[in-house]
Amino acid sequence: MSVHANGEQRPRQAVLVTGASSGIGEAIALDLVKRGYQVFAGVRSKSAASELLSKACPDEHGHGIIEPMQLDVTEDEQVAAVATAVAEAAGVNLLGIVNNAGIAVAGPLEFMPIEVLRRQFEVNVLGHVNVTQAFLPQLRRSGGRIVFIGSISGHVSSRLLGAYASSKFALEAIADAFRRELATWNLKVSVIEPGRVPTPIWSTSIARAKDLIAGLPPEATEYYQDLIETVLDGAKDATESGAAPEEVAKAVHRALTDRRPRTRYYVGGDAHIMNVLRRVLSDPMLDRLIRINNR
Repeated sequence: MSVHANGEQRPRQAVLVTGASSGIGEAIALDLVKRGYQVFAGVRSKSAASELLSKACPDEHGHGIIEPMQLDVTEDEQVAAVATAVAEAAGVNLLGIVNNAGIAVAGPLEFMPIEVLRRQFEVNVLGHVNVTQAFLPQLRRSGGRIVFIGSISGHVSSRLLGAYASSKFALEAIADAFRRELATWNLKVSVIEPGRVPTPIWSTSIARAKDLIAGLPPEATEYYQDLIETVLDGAKDATESGAAPEEVAKAVHRALTDRRPRTRYYVGGDAHIMNVLRRVLSDPMLDRLIRINNR
């Protein structure tokens, strides 16, 4: 509980953030704590929970509270348990949920194992729907908001990132559907659209891509070796350049608190540029630009 100047107690504003172990999710959780919110942070392990706590200890300056919770968005029982725990938390009002958990799979779609593609969608799409469905009863009561962490890849697909990009394209449709269906209750839905952000997801993606490629048939290497090396080099650049995760966190805070939140918040110069180019260039011209930039 927080206290008004007149001594009256009021609920602390709370936010659920999924995928808060590292990268963008961690930055969002820590930013919200610094702003004084109660943060329920979904993590995958006890070690991740301990590390997050060490970075977000509340202090006398009015910082908020962080509570790590074990949450795999593809596990129904964990999602339900977290939703129940948040609903039963004393003295909080649910300001919103931030659907951030995600993985990035890279490789040629021609040889992409269907089980790998399925996992990409289980985490990046169905997991977000799962969490949102579980929290909607609370959001209706609190008038809270729903934020999805998308990507400019959800508008423009690049070579060897078809699996990841298609999951983000699907997330755009999911967000649009929720926004339009929930308008009757004035529940706001926004998508954050970052470009390149240097986070562990890309180094993890590179490692997974190398493992995946190692298991592909010989013709896959024959057909795609040059492209694979080019795109993996680009992925390495993404681990070192681009918008800071903290910039994404600022956009999330705006989506949660703006009086009239945007449906989409673009983060990073490359995201803004690509959003314009996809609108004004023909598909052949955009294809050529992507090919040139990936060289």
